[in-house]
Amino acid sequence: MNNIRQIQALNKRELENAVPPAASWHADYRDTAYIYIGGLPFDLSEGDVVTICSQFGEPVHVNLVRDKETGKSRGFAFLKYEDQRSTDLAVDNLGGATVLGRLIRVDHVRYKRRDDEEEGDNVARLMGDDVPSDAADRKKRRGSEDEESRRRPLLKEERELAALIQNHDDEDPMKEFLIEEKKEEVTQALERMGSSEKKSSRRRDDSRERSSRHHRHHRRRRDEDRVRSHSRSKDRRRRDERSRSRERRSYRDKSPSRRERSDRDRSPRRSRSPGSRRHRDRHDRRR
Repeated sequence: MNNIRQIQALNKRELENAVPPAASWHADYRDTAYIYIGGLPFDLSEGDVVTICSQFGEPVHVNLVRDKETGKSRGFAFLKYEDQRSTDLAVDNLGGATVLGRLIRVDHVRYKRRDDEEEGDNVARLMGDDVPSDAADRKKRRGSEDEESRRRPLLKEERELAALIQNHDDEDPMKEFLIEEKKEEVTQALERMGSSEKKSSRRRDDSRERSSRHHRHHRRRRDEDRVRSHSRSKDRRRRDERSRSRERRSYRDKSPSRRERSDRDRSPRRSRSPGSRRHRDRHDRRR
């Protein structure tokens, strides 16, 4: 009874403070789709437990704990939903309910199957339902969609739908109509989100293509500039070599030959100093 009061107090506090689903105390149990159901009447069977809990989701596995010697129910069970979000609805709405005069307790639980339990889900076998292939495909698609919705943040319409299912008065005859209307809004919101994601992905692809073209253009310009600079440097080297060879030829043309220089060096030089001229004049007069 204390556990039921604590859960009800938590839910009331979250409603008063408008706590978002991501910050709710239920978010601590996002990794398990099992619930614990205690205080069950001993006359109930697995089918009865599934029928009671199916109003909040689709059960896929149930374990009604029985006495090993007598086989009678011990008054508690573990049940797994196909969608983990159904556990939140069951805990909030089924906990504290009265079944055949007994107050039942419902809470989240991390359940681990025993070695003697079967590995697969058993609700379809217990209820005698053979799931057709198209229904199985729909379940798989729905499971993938639910997994996707768990990975992404919930839309505003999805949060409103969950709050409507959880908090609206069950006796209101308009509840089913409001739920269907809100489901249509959720579908339209998902379609809009898908179209916006496609547009954004197309925009990203276009920008990626533009950036790649820009890089290719710059790479091509760098290559062309490199080739152009290389050709300019080669032309500059050729011009320098031609100018140097031209200078060498002009120098050879202007400078006297080696033979002329040697003859000029061997030829006697006459001094033009005044002393030598007087000496020559005196010598001529003596003769």
